[in-house]
Amino acid sequence: MDRSNWWGQAIWAVPWLLFQFFPIADLVTTDRPTAARWVGAIGLLVFTVVYLRVMGQLGRPRALRPEFAATAVLAVALAVGFGPGWAGLMIYVAAAAAATLPGRWVWPAVIGAALVCLAVPLASGDPGLLFLSPICLLTAFGIRGTSYLITVNRELQEAREELARNAVTEERLRFARDLHDLLGHSLSLIALKSELARRLAEADPARARQEMADVEAAARRALAEVRDAVSGYRQVTCAQALAEARSALTGAGIDVRLPDRVPALPGTVDAALGWVVREATTNVLRHSRAGTVTIGLAEDGVRAVLTVTDDGRGAEDPVTVLGTSPGSGLAGLRERVGALGGELAAGPVDGGGYRLQATVPLLPVSASTVSVSTVSVSA
Repeated sequence: MDRSNWWGQAIWAVPWLLFQFFPIADLVTTDRPTAARWVGAIGLLVFTVVYLRVMGQLGRPRALRPEFAATAVLAVALAVGFGPGWAGLMIYVAAAAAATLPGRWVWPAVIGAALVCLAVPLASGDPGLLFLSPICLLTAFGIRGTSYLITVNRELQEAREELARNAVTEERLRFARDLHDLLGHSLSLIALKSELARRLAEADPARARQEMADVEAAARRALAEVRDAVSGYRQVTCAQALAEARSALTGAGIDVRLPDRVPALPGTVDAALGWVVREATTNVLRHSRAGTVTIGLAEDGVRAVLTVTDDGRGAEDPVTVLGTSPGSGLAGLRERVGALGGELAAGPVDGGGYRLQATVPLLPVSASTVSVSTVSVSA
Protein backbone atom coordinates (compact mmCIF):
# COMPACT_ATOMS: atom_id res chain seq x y z
CA MET A 1 0.00 0.00 0.00
CA ASP A 2 1.10 3.57 -0.68
CA ARG A 3 2.51 5.04 2.52
CA SER A 4 0.44 8.23 2.24
CA ASN A 5 -2.74 6.13 1.95
CA TRP A 6 -1.74 4.15 5.04
CA TRP A 7 -1.26 7.31 7.08
CA GLY A 8 -4.51 8.78 5.78
CA GLN A 9 -6.53 5.76 6.85
CA ALA A 10 -4.69 5.43 10.16
CA ILE A 11 -5.28 9.11 11.00
CA TRP A 12 -8.96 8.64 10.14
CA ALA A 13 -9.05 5.92 12.82
CA VAL A 14 -7.37 8.05 15.51
CA PRO A 15 -10.56 9.82 16.76
CA TRP A 16 -11.96 6.43 17.75
CA LEU A 17 -9.13 6.19 20.27
CA LEU A 18 -11.22 8.51 22.46
CA PHE A 19 -12.93 5.39 23.73
CA GLN A 20 -9.64 4.55 25.40
CA PHE A 21 -10.42 7.30 27.90
CA PHE A 22 -12.22 4.71 30.02
CA PRO A 23 -9.36 2.17 30.36
CA ILE A 24 -6.81 4.97 30.84
CA ALA A 25 -8.96 6.53 33.57
CA ASP A 26 -9.31 3.10 35.14
CA LEU A 27 -5.52 2.67 35.22
CA VAL A 28 -5.05 6.08 36.84
CA THR A 29 -7.88 6.07 39.37
CA THR A 30 -8.23 2.44 40.40
CA ASP A 31 -6.11 1.17 43.27
CA ARG A 32 -4.15 -1.71 41.74
CA PRO A 33 -0.66 -3.12 42.24
CA THR A 34 2.04 -1.41 40.17
CA ALA A 35 2.72 -4.63 38.25
CA ALA A 36 -0.94 -4.86 37.23
CA ARG A 37 -0.89 -1.26 36.05
CA TRP A 38 2.21 -1.93 33.96
CA VAL A 39 0.59 -5.01 32.44
CA GLY A 40 -2.53 -3.01 31.61
CA ALA A 41 -0.56 -0.10 30.13
CA ILE A 42 1.62 -2.35 27.96
CA GLY A 43 -1.41 -4.38 26.86
CA LEU A 44 -3.27 -1.20 25.92
CA LEU A 45 -0.26 0.11 23.98
CA VAL A 46 0.13 -3.13 22.02
CA PHE A 47 -3.59 -3.21 21.37
CA THR A 48 -3.52 0.36 20.00
CA VAL A 49 -0.60 -0.34 17.66
CA VAL A 50 -2.28 -3.45 16.23
CA TYR A 51 -5.58 -1.59 15.86
CA LEU A 52 -3.94 1.24 13.91
CA ARG A 53 -2.22 -1.28 11.64
CA VAL A 54 -5.55 -2.94 10.89
CA MET A 55 -7.35 0.32 10.20
CA GLY A 56 -4.43 1.62 8.13
CA GLN A 57 -4.90 -1.17 5.58
CA LEU A 58 -8.62 -1.29 4.99
CA GLY A 59 -9.61 -3.16 1.85
CA ARG A 60 -6.92 -5.86 2.21
CA PRO A 61 -8.70 -8.28 4.55
CA ARG A 62 -6.81 -11.51 3.91
CA ALA A 63 -3.45 -10.08 4.94
CA LEU A 64 -4.87 -8.67 8.20
CA ARG A 65 -6.61 -11.66 9.78
CA PRO A 66 -3.69 -12.39 12.17
CA GLU A 67 -3.83 -8.77 13.35
CA PHE A 68 -7.57 -9.10 13.91
CA ALA A 69 -7.05 -12.23 15.97
CA ALA A 70 -4.47 -10.39 18.09
CA THR A 71 -6.85 -7.45 18.53
CA ALA A 72 -9.71 -9.70 19.66
CA VAL A 73 -7.61 -11.75 22.09
CA LEU A 74 -6.05 -8.66 23.69
CA ALA A 75 -9.41 -6.86 24.00
CA VAL A 76 -11.19 -9.80 25.61
CA ALA A 77 -8.29 -10.47 27.98
CA LEU A 78 -8.06 -6.84 29.07
CA ALA A 79 -11.84 -6.39 29.42
CA VAL A 80 -12.27 -9.55 31.48
CA GLY A 81 -9.11 -9.00 33.50
CA PHE A 82 -9.48 -5.30 34.30
CA GLY A 83 -13.25 -4.80 34.43
CA PRO A 84 -16.03 -2.71 32.81
CA GLY A 85 -13.82 0.32 32.15
CA TRP A 86 -12.05 -1.77 29.52
CA ALA A 87 -15.18 -3.09 27.80
CA GLY A 88 -14.98 -0.23 25.29
CA LEU A 89 -12.06 -2.02 23.64
CA MET A 90 -14.64 -4.36 22.11
CA ILE A 91 -15.70 -1.44 19.90
CA TYR A 92 -12.29 -1.71 18.21
CA VAL A 93 -12.76 -5.46 17.85
CA ALA A 94 -16.06 -4.83 16.06
CA ALA A 95 -14.34 -2.32 13.77
CA ALA A 96 -11.48 -4.73 13.04
CA ALA A 97 -13.95 -7.55 12.32
CA ALA A 98 -15.83 -5.38 9.84
CA ALA A 99 -12.55 -4.39 8.16
CA THR A 100 -10.81 -7.76 7.92
CA LEU A 101 -13.17 -10.73 8.05
CA PRO A 102 -15.05 -12.27 5.10
CA GLY A 103 -18.77 -11.57 4.94
CA ARG A 104 -20.00 -14.76 6.60
CA TRP A 105 -17.82 -14.17 9.68
CA VAL A 106 -18.26 -10.42 10.15
CA TRP A 107 -21.56 -10.28 11.96
CA PRO A 108 -21.02 -13.28 14.27
CA ALA A 109 -17.77 -11.60 15.37
CA VAL A 110 -19.44 -8.20 15.75
CA ILE A 111 -22.32 -9.64 17.75
CA GLY A 112 -19.82 -11.52 19.92
CA ALA A 113 -17.94 -8.27 20.59
CA ALA A 114 -21.21 -6.50 21.46
CA LEU A 115 -22.16 -9.30 23.86
CA VAL A 116 -18.79 -9.09 25.63
CA CYS A 117 -19.23 -5.32 25.81
CA LEU A 118 -22.62 -5.94 27.41
CA ALA A 119 -21.68 -8.82 29.71
CA VAL A 120 -18.61 -7.29 31.38
CA PRO A 121 -20.43 -4.24 32.85
CA LEU A 122 -23.39 -6.40 33.89
CA ALA A 123 -21.14 -8.95 35.57
CA SER A 124 -19.37 -6.16 37.44
CA GLY A 125 -22.59 -4.45 38.50
CA ASP A 126 -21.80 -1.27 36.53
CA PRO A 127 -24.69 -0.67 34.06
CA GLY A 128 -23.46 2.84 33.31
CA LEU A 129 -21.34 1.54 30.42
CA LEU A 130 -24.05 -0.53 28.72
CA PHE A 131 -24.29 2.13 25.98
CA LEU A 132 -21.00 0.80 24.59
CA SER A 133 -22.71 -2.35 23.27
CA PRO A 134 -24.90 -0.64 20.61
CA ILE A 135 -21.89 1.49 19.66
CA CYS A 136 -20.15 -1.79 18.69
CA LEU A 137 -22.91 -2.53 16.19
CA LEU A 138 -23.03 1.00 14.77
CA THR A 139 -19.25 1.07 14.40
CA ALA A 140 -19.27 -2.22 12.52
CA PHE A 141 -21.87 -0.91 10.07
CA GLY A 142 -19.83 2.22 9.42
CA ILE A 143 -16.50 0.43 9.02
CA ARG A 144 -18.00 -2.25 6.78
CA GLY A 145 -19.36 0.40 4.42
CA THR A 146 -16.10 2.35 4.47
CA SER A 147 -14.05 -0.78 3.81
CA TYR A 148 -16.30 -1.64 0.86
CA LEU A 149 -15.90 1.83 -0.63
CA ILE A 150 -12.12 1.68 -0.21
CA THR A 151 -11.99 -1.74 -1.87
CA VAL A 152 -14.13 -0.59 -4.80
CA ASN A 153 -12.02 2.54 -5.19
CA ARG A 154 -8.83 0.45 -5.23
CA GLU A 155 -10.29 -1.91 -7.84
CA LEU A 156 -11.27 1.07 -10.00
CA GLN A 157 -7.76 2.46 -9.70
CA GLU A 158 -6.27 -0.90 -10.67
CA ALA A 159 -8.68 -1.09 -13.62
CA ARG A 160 -7.59 2.37 -14.78
CA GLU A 161 -3.95 1.34 -14.49
CA GLU A 162 -4.68 -1.82 -16.48
CA LEU A 163 -6.41 0.22 -19.18
CA ALA A 164 -3.39 2.51 -19.34
CA ARG A 165 -1.05 -0.48 -19.68
CA ASN A 166 -3.27 -1.94 -22.41
CA ALA A 167 -3.26 1.39 -24.24
CA VAL A 168 0.54 1.46 -24.15
CA THR A 169 0.70 -2.14 -25.40
CA GLU A 170 -1.77 -1.39 -28.19
CA GLU A 171 0.24 1.66 -29.22
CA ARG A 172 3.41 -0.44 -29.35
CA LEU A 173 1.66 -3.03 -31.51
CA ARG A 174 0.34 -0.30 -33.79
CA PHE A 175 3.79 1.18 -34.17
CA ALA A 176 5.25 -2.29 -34.85
CA ARG A 177 2.66 -2.84 -37.59
CA ASP A 178 3.38 0.56 -39.10
CA LEU A 179 7.12 -0.03 -39.04
CA HIS A 180 6.75 -3.46 -40.63
CA ASP A 181 4.45 -2.16 -43.34
CA LEU A 182 6.67 0.84 -44.03
CA LEU A 183 10.00 -0.97 -44.17
CA GLY A 184 8.82 -4.31 -45.57
CA HIS A 185 7.81 -2.78 -48.88
CA SER A 186 10.83 -0.47 -49.19
CA LEU A 187 13.40 -3.08 -48.19
CA SER A 188 11.93 -5.63 -50.61
CA LEU A 189 12.24 -3.08 -53.41
CA ILE A 190 15.81 -2.23 -52.37
CA ALA A 191 16.79 -5.90 -52.25
CA LEU A 192 15.23 -6.57 -55.65
CA LYS A 193 16.93 -3.64 -57.37
CA SER A 194 20.27 -4.26 -55.63
CA GLU A 195 20.33 -7.85 -56.83
CA LEU A 196 19.32 -6.77 -60.31
CA ALA A 197 22.08 -4.11 -60.38
CA ARG A 198 24.67 -6.65 -59.27
CA ARG A 199 23.69 -9.04 -62.05
CA LEU A 200 23.70 -6.25 -64.66
CA ALA A 201 26.93 -4.59 -63.51
CA GLU A 202 29.03 -6.19 -66.28
CA ALA A 203 26.43 -6.85 -68.96
CA ASP A 204 24.66 -3.46 -68.86
CA PRO A 205 26.51 -0.90 -66.69
CA ALA A 206 24.16 1.94 -67.64
CA ARG A 207 21.08 0.09 -66.46
CA ALA A 208 22.93 -1.09 -63.35
CA ARG A 209 23.66 2.53 -62.47
CA GLN A 210 19.98 3.39 -62.97
CA GLU A 211 18.93 0.53 -60.70
CA MET A 212 21.34 1.75 -58.00
CA ALA A 213 19.90 5.24 -58.35
CA ASP A 214 16.48 3.68 -57.75
CA VAL A 215 17.89 1.92 -54.67
CA GLU A 216 19.16 5.24 -53.33
CA ALA A 217 15.79 6.90 -53.93
CA ALA A 218 13.94 4.02 -52.26
CA ALA A 219 16.27 4.15 -49.25
CA ARG A 220 15.78 7.90 -48.86
CA ARG A 221 12.03 7.50 -49.15
CA ALA A 222 12.06 4.73 -46.51
CA LEU A 223 14.09 6.94 -44.17
CA ALA A 224 11.61 9.80 -44.59
CA GLU A 225 8.68 7.47 -43.97
CA VAL A 226 10.24 6.11 -40.78
CA ARG A 227 10.82 9.66 -39.55
CA ASP A 228 7.19 10.49 -40.31
CA ALA A 229 6.03 7.37 -38.46
CA VAL A 230 8.13 8.23 -35.40
CA SER A 231 6.74 11.76 -35.45
CA GLY A 232 3.19 10.41 -35.70
CA TYR A 233 2.40 12.18 -38.97
CA ARG A 234 2.55 9.27 -41.41
CA GLN A 235 -0.62 9.03 -43.53
CA VAL A 236 -0.79 6.31 -46.15
CA THR A 237 -3.36 6.80 -48.90
CA CYS A 238 -4.69 4.21 -51.29
CA ALA A 239 -3.77 6.32 -54.34
CA GLN A 240 -0.20 6.74 -53.10
CA ALA A 241 0.11 3.01 -52.37
CA LEU A 242 -1.21 2.12 -55.83
CA ALA A 243 1.30 4.44 -57.50
CA GLU A 244 4.12 2.90 -55.45
CA ALA A 245 2.89 -0.59 -56.35
CA ARG A 246 2.94 0.23 -60.05
CA SER A 247 6.51 1.56 -59.77
CA ALA A 248 7.82 -1.40 -57.77
CA LEU A 249 6.09 -4.15 -59.74
CA THR A 250 6.91 -2.66 -63.13
CA GLY A 251 10.54 -2.37 -62.08
CA ALA A 252 10.48 -6.09 -61.28
CA GLY A 253 9.22 -6.92 -64.78
CA ILE A 254 5.67 -7.66 -63.65
CA ASP A 255 2.68 -6.48 -65.70
CA VAL A 256 0.43 -4.35 -63.44
CA ARG A 257 -3.25 -3.60 -63.98
CA LEU A 258 -4.63 -0.87 -61.72
CA PRO A 259 -8.00 0.88 -61.42
CA ASP A 260 -8.04 4.12 -63.42
CA ARG A 261 -9.46 6.12 -60.55
CA VAL A 262 -9.68 5.76 -56.79
CA PRO A 263 -12.98 6.81 -55.17
CA ALA A 264 -12.73 9.23 -52.25
CA LEU A 265 -12.85 7.18 -49.08
CA PRO A 266 -13.02 8.00 -45.37
CA GLY A 267 -9.53 8.66 -43.99
CA THR A 268 -9.31 5.53 -41.87
CA VAL A 269 -10.62 3.31 -44.67
CA ASP A 270 -8.32 4.93 -47.22
CA ALA A 271 -5.29 4.42 -44.96
CA ALA A 272 -6.20 0.79 -44.18
CA LEU A 273 -6.60 -0.09 -47.87
CA GLY A 274 -3.33 1.70 -48.62
CA TRP A 275 -1.57 -0.59 -46.16
CA VAL A 276 -3.25 -3.61 -47.80
CA VAL A 277 -1.91 -2.55 -51.21
CA ARG A 278 1.58 -2.11 -49.77
CA GLU A 279 1.63 -5.50 -48.06
CA ALA A 280 0.20 -7.24 -51.13
CA THR A 281 2.89 -5.64 -53.32
CA THR A 282 5.60 -6.75 -50.91
CA ASN A 283 4.29 -10.33 -50.90
CA VAL A 284 4.14 -10.43 -54.71
CA LEU A 285 7.75 -9.26 -54.94
CA ARG A 286 8.91 -11.78 -52.35
CA HIS A 287 6.95 -14.91 -53.06
CA SER A 288 4.66 -15.01 -56.07
CA ARG A 289 6.88 -15.38 -59.16
CA ALA A 290 3.94 -13.68 -60.89
CA GLY A 291 3.85 -12.30 -64.40
CA THR A 292 0.70 -10.22 -63.97
CA VAL A 293 -0.87 -8.51 -60.97
CA THR A 294 -4.39 -7.07 -61.08
CA ILE A 295 -5.59 -4.66 -58.40
CA GLY A 296 -9.27 -3.80 -58.23
CA LEU A 297 -11.03 -1.29 -55.99
CA ALA A 298 -14.80 -0.81 -55.82
CA GLU A 299 -17.26 0.78 -53.43
CA ASP A 300 -21.05 0.84 -53.39
CA GLY A 301 -21.68 3.45 -50.70
CA VAL A 302 -21.83 0.79 -48.01
CA ARG A 303 -18.44 -0.88 -48.21
CA ALA A 304 -15.19 -0.75 -50.14
CA VAL A 305 -13.66 -3.90 -51.60
CA LEU A 306 -9.99 -4.08 -52.59
CA THR A 307 -8.76 -7.13 -54.48
CA VAL A 308 -5.17 -7.96 -55.40
CA THR A 309 -4.75 -11.00 -57.67
CA ASP A 310 -1.60 -12.43 -59.22
CA ASP A 311 -1.28 -15.26 -61.72
CA GLY A 312 1.64 -16.97 -60.03
CA ARG A 313 3.44 -17.44 -63.37
CA GLY A 314 6.61 -15.52 -62.51
CA ALA A 315 9.49 -15.53 -64.98
CA GLU A 316 12.11 -18.20 -64.47
CA ASP A 317 14.76 -15.47 -64.34
CA PRO A 318 16.01 -15.71 -60.74
CA VAL A 319 16.50 -11.95 -60.66
CA THR A 320 12.79 -11.61 -59.92
CA VAL A 321 12.82 -14.11 -57.06
CA LEU A 322 13.86 -12.73 -53.68
CA GLY A 323 13.09 -15.63 -51.40
CA THR A 324 10.51 -18.14 -50.34
CA SER A 325 10.03 -17.52 -46.62
CA PRO A 326 6.54 -16.25 -45.78
CA GLY A 327 6.00 -12.69 -44.59
CA SER A 328 4.48 -11.65 -41.27
CA GLY A 329 2.34 -8.73 -42.42
CA LEU A 330 -1.02 -10.45 -43.00
CA ALA A 331 -1.68 -10.69 -39.26
CA GLY A 332 -1.13 -6.94 -38.95
CA LEU A 333 -3.42 -6.30 -41.93
CA ARG A 334 -6.17 -8.40 -40.35
CA GLU A 335 -5.87 -6.30 -37.20
CA ARG A 336 -6.06 -3.05 -39.18
CA VAL A 337 -9.05 -4.14 -41.26
CA GLY A 338 -10.76 -5.83 -38.32
CA ALA A 339 -10.49 -2.64 -36.25
CA LEU A 340 -12.75 -0.97 -38.84
CA GLY A 341 -15.27 -3.82 -38.82
CA GLY A 342 -13.93 -5.26 -42.07
CA GLU A 343 -12.65 -8.62 -43.21
CA LEU A 344 -9.48 -9.82 -44.91
CA ALA A 345 -9.39 -12.98 -47.02
CA ALA A 346 -6.30 -14.45 -48.65
CA GLY A 347 -5.59 -17.67 -50.48
CA PRO A 348 -4.91 -19.42 -53.78
CA VAL A 349 -7.37 -19.20 -56.66
CA ASP A 350 -8.51 -21.88 -59.05
CA GLY A 351 -6.21 -22.27 -62.02
CA GLY A 352 -3.19 -20.88 -60.16
CA GLY A 353 -2.29 -17.60 -58.58
CA TYR A 354 -3.18 -15.91 -55.32
CA ARG A 355 -5.82 -13.43 -54.22
CA LEU A 356 -5.89 -10.99 -51.30
CA GLN A 357 -9.24 -9.29 -50.66
CA ALA A 358 -10.10 -6.65 -48.06
CA THR A 359 -13.69 -5.58 -47.40
CA VAL A 360 -14.20 -2.51 -45.19
CA PRO A 361 -17.47 -0.75 -44.24
CA LEU A 362 -17.81 2.85 -45.43
CA LEU A 363 -19.04 6.08 -43.92
CA PRO A 364 -20.87 8.52 -46.24
CA VAL A 365 -18.29 10.45 -48.27
CA SER A 366 -18.17 12.78 -51.22
CA ALA A 367 -18.51 11.28 -54.68
CA SER A 368 -15.32 12.96 -55.83
CA THR A 369 -12.50 10.78 -57.04
CA VAL A 370 -8.72 10.86 -57.14
CA SER A 371 -6.70 9.82 -60.16
CA VAL A 372 -3.92 7.34 -59.54
CA SER A 373 -1.88 8.98 -62.27
CA THR A 374 -1.77 12.27 -60.35
CA VAL A 375 0.39 10.80 -57.61
CA SER A 376 4.07 10.91 -58.42
CA VAL A 377 6.47 8.36 -57.01
CA SER A 378 10.20 8.30 -57.46
CA ALA A 379 11.34 4.76 -58.07
